[in-house]
Amino acid sequence: MSDLFSSAGLDKGAPRPLADRMRPQKLSDVVGQDHLVGTDGILTRLIASGSLGSLVFWGPPGTGKTTVARLLAHETDLYFEQISAIFSGVADLKKVFEAARFRRSTGQGTLLFVDEIHRFNRAQLDAFLPVMEDGTITLVGATTENPSFELNAALLSRARVLIFKSLDEDAIGKILRHAEDITGQSLPLDDEARESLVRMADGDGRAALTLAEELWRSAKPGEVFDAAQLQEIIQRRAPIYDKGQEGHYNLISALHKTVRGSDPNAALYYLARMLDAGEDRLFIARRLVRMAVEDIGLADPQALVVANAAKDAFEFLGSPEGELALAQAAVYLATAPKSNAVYTAYKAAMQTAKEHGSLMPPMTILNAPTKLMKNIGYGATYRYDHDEPDAFSGQDYWPEKLGRQTFYEPVDRGFERDVKKRLEWWEKLRRERRG
Repeated sequence: MSDLFSSAGLDKGAPRPLADRMRPQKLSDVVGQDHLVGTDGILTRLIASGSLGSLVFWGPPGTGKTTVARLLAHETDLYFEQISAIFSGVADLKKVFEAARFRRSTGQGTLLFVDEIHRFNRAQLDAFLPVMEDGTITLVGATTENPSFELNAALLSRARVLIFKSLDEDAIGKILRHAEDITGQSLPLDDEARESLVRMADGDGRAALTLAEELWRSAKPGEVFDAAQLQEIIQRRAPIYDKGQEGHYNLISALHKTVRGSDPNAALYYLARMLDAGEDRLFIARRLVRMAVEDIGLADPQALVVANAAKDAFEFLGSPEGELALAQAAVYLATAPKSNAVYTAYKAAMQTAKEHGSLMPPMTILNAPTKLMKNIGYGATYRYDHDEPDAFSGQDYWPEKLGRQTFYEPVDRGFERDVKKRLEWWEKLRRERRG
């Protein structure tokens, strides 16, 4: 229906968002993606070769994926067909493929642009394979999610993945200047507020233009906003973050690694990013507990206590006051001495337990609750450590078929220094008392 209105010229008076009015008319107008559309860009080279092949565009929202796909079709004389995986099913795909086959029979190729392609299930993605292979369509899929996780291997083996970068501040600034030229209006912002607006766009060109439109609607004639007024007017754009998708895992990975790397300032930054994006506070608390046991361990036994206390404090205080407890825990963990000795020992012990099956512990350390068990030697030679010199018997606790093993090797940091000395002392006593 929209095509009918366009062809009749009836859409010219209809309001159009600034982002739509400013769509580039040629690939060289696309900003922020020089590695793709610049003089030596990948897409520039593909166009020059005369063969695109199927492509997957992976990148954040507002980086030009749809625009580039449309311009590619124009540059290669392909019919541009666009669908969204959110609104399309198998029946829709069949119609699109049939139309593409008909165009092919008349000598016209089709570039099929599939927005949000990761939303299709495996069966729907498999439906693309034959029409990609026989040349019925040139597929260009767009996704904000990592294709390695979201698209099946069969489709990825037939398409080249191209990465669209989040727009840097220079690219966003260029878009805003172009918007001022198109509209004939200057943004009603002082220099500091303008820089703040660029940061608020969060690398999204479409968002930058939407924010600019909001400002022009809000400003009175001659009014100029400072940074504080800007924040108040547009209530800032929510950060790009989906708690079920890659952004979520990227930030928790960054938080974990900055704590492990003993950088409290970076840890606070990534914690703030997650809190600002609306992450589940108890998810963060659970991950802090994990860091305490995985990366600090007995180098500082208080780390687990602090992490658990932060979780309890948040549950008691709620948001936002309880978030300070999470910040305190993150700083404590980042500044604590580090050891993964217990973590490594646990994994080694688990591996040994799985490999050696149900070995019987030595009868010496088994209880004898019945007369029969006592008669056959259960617990017969057990030595009660508290009655031994230094409260240490040095007896053998290992299954005979396995023999003594060493899993836990404390590091020479934090509290584990003391643990290491203690273990070395006990080993010395063990050797002496066994003769």
